[in-house]
Parts: sequence; structure tokens; C-alpha cells
Amino acid sequence: MNEERRQVLQMLAEGKVTADEAERLIDALEREQPESPPGTTVRPKPRPKYLRVVVSSEDNVGDDGPGRINIRVPLQLLRAGVRLASLIPPQALTKANAELHKSGVPIDLTQLKPQHIEELVEHLDDIIVDIDQPDATVKVFCE
Repeated sequence: MNEERRQVLQMLAEGKVTADEAERLIDALEREQPESPPGTTVRPKPRPKYLRVVVSSEDNVGDDGPGRINIRVPLQLLRAGVRLASLIPPQALTKANAELHKSGVPIDLTQLKPQHIEELVEHLDDIIVDIDQPDATVKVFCE
């Protein structure tokens, strides 16, 4: 770990910067590093910041022509939601799980952990979405 990165993490530990500020500083440090010479290891992919879902269909929607949906969700929002779920009292989680199950959403909120979101983000490159319409496409990816 280089010295600048260590300093940013130390400032975060001391409470001098927020987690978001530390992330931005580390991203800036990574952008400033010179390209590695040939024959050295390749830098890992930058940490994704957004979950994007794009749905395109050739069906005409009214008189507007082909339909297109483009959703961009900040991954920081998902991470914050998981952290907030850990603050909900167990009795409330039980009620929320029951309501979700009644609505057909089989998610157990008691099992949500921050590391699960990170694992999900890591595996989003491998995701495949099947749809029944040959003239429509769905893409789910991180950027």
C-alpha cells in the first residue's frame, strides 16, 4: 500500500474525513498514478459506482416509437440501505419480512450484510438476463 493511500485511511480512522471523501481521495490518487511499464501487473478495475439497468424494446409504445428504459442507481445508495437495515430492530424486521413475503418478494432482511452487497457487485459482470421477447433486450451491469 502506498503512503498517500495509508494517509487517507488514517484520516478516515481519525474522523478527519468522511467515508465518501476518503473514497474520492483514493480514486483521485489512483488516477494520478502513472501507467505501469510493459511487463508489469495490470491494475485492477476501478470500483464501480453505479448499477445500470437498460431495457430496450422494438415494440411501439403508443406513438412514441420503440420503448427504452435506462436506470442508473448509485451503488452507494444500496450500500447505505444495507447499513440502515442493520439498525432496524429485530421485531420490525420480522414484520417487514412477513409483508415482503405476502407481496411475493422472498427476501429475508435479517440476512442482509454489507459484504453481500460487495459480493453482488463483484459478480454483476457475470449476470445474464433472459427475456421472452425476441425484439427486446435487457442489460444489467455496473459502471
